[in-house]
Amino acid sequence: MKRSVGTLALLLAASAAAGLLAGCGEQSGGYDKPLDSATAAEVAEIAAKDERLTGELENKTIKWMANWDINPDATGKSTPIELAIFQSRYGGKVEYHEVVWESRFDQLTNSINGDEGIDFFPANDLDCIPKGVINDIFVPIDDYIDFSDPLFKDTKPIADLFMWKGKHYVIANNVTGDNCVVIYNRDTIEENGLQDPAKLFAEGKWDWNAFSDMLKQFADPENGQYGLDGWWFEAGLSATCGVPYIGMEDGKLVNNLKNPAIERVQNWFYDLGTSNCVAIGVGDFGWTAHKEYIGQGKELFWLCGDWALLNDSWKNDFGENAMFVPMPKDPEADKYYVPCGLDGYVMVKNGHNPEGVAKFAACKRMMITNQRADEIATELLYTDYGWTKEMVDMLHKCHEMARENPHYDYYNAVSSDVSSIFDTSENSIRTAAKGQVKWSETVGVINAAIDAYLEDANS
Repeated sequence: MKRSVGTLALLLAASAAAGLLAGCGEQSGGYDKPLDSATAAEVAEIAAKDERLTGELENKTIKWMANWDINPDATGKSTPIELAIFQSRYGGKVEYHEVVWESRFDQLTNSINGDEGIDFFPANDLDCIPKGVINDIFVPIDDYIDFSDPLFKDTKPIADLFMWKGKHYVIANNVTGDNCVVIYNRDTIEENGLQDPAKLFAEGKWDWNAFSDMLKQFADPENGQYGLDGWWFEAGLSATCGVPYIGMEDGKLVNNLKNPAIERVQNWFYDLGTSNCVAIGVGDFGWTAHKEYIGQGKELFWLCGDWALLNDSWKNDFGENAMFVPMPKDPEADKYYVPCGLDGYVMVKNGHNPEGVAKFAACKRMMITNQRADEIATELLYTDYGWTKEMVDMLHKCHEMARENPHYDYYNAVSSDVSSIFDTSENSIRTAAKGQVKWSETVGVINAAIDAYLEDANS
């Protein structure tokens, strides 16, 4: 596979960052940062010459609903290259309809009932299918995305993973490997006599054991040194065992809570939690996230999507010498699994311009697969966000690993009831990491309810 494939799937995966940030009260303000004239001209020329972009658009506006904007916004990003291609080749425009993270599905439902003509919605959060089909808010893409088309041919195996009742519902632009990574500060590593995770990763030694050993050596809450924190790190670490909590097999949702791999990862969480390695709630850390502690040398690891580094102020939190690596390998897994993200869209029921969405998706695929277009997009990581070459190379590696072993967990994609069970503070996939409840107890409490909900969804 070409190095260029998927490199900048991250810029939209980064936008999912804006989505997550917005959900945490950090909504962007919005301003226009167009490409410089030379870059815009080159992008337009590339788009005009690429024969895979065919046809024209009568309706040039597509309506996007999310809590992050595809257009330039206050995160400091320039016009995304796929948007520049859409504008130059088709005269297209993405009209942004902002929603609040917590109520985005309710707001989308209201817009459908009000015939607002919303055309597409992000699939990046892995919570749309099958839930959105069951609730009658998303429609199949098969009439608009042709998997024999050279632009979409390679995406079919991933789109197949999100089929429901024999139909495709996700436009899968690309598999990404930046859904959850380990961010750290090299100054903190060196000052505490630890080995650089990037070096361990390069040597094939970055696994659960190395991760745990570093945390146990560093964590000392009584003296203001905390282990790990971040957004949804439990799911990110759990993905490394390669077994989802809720899987999809032969078009049916499957409960894996009693799988030995899940039990193993949860027992590992419990060990981390009882060893003061998980910062949240330990000592005087409190129950609020403190990513700024990474830059201050008070915390070892921050686990979340690389969107935390996709803004023009990340050095204020993580420090000038920040770096990231993939999740550590499960030493007992058959492969090196990383949390797989998805750069993609779903089409909304009663959308007014599904053809326009298909053309925009074609522009995104053209950007990903056209080497020069992808290189231009990659350059924005340097100019917009101040990344180093080592960071960009690590991102490439994360994406490569995800594409080698794509796998997804559907526990947030069944229903709000199932999501609530998995995220409760009493018995969930997160409680073992608090050092409070062993997995065997949690399974005994929630397994039967999960079985019932999956049976209902499957039928």
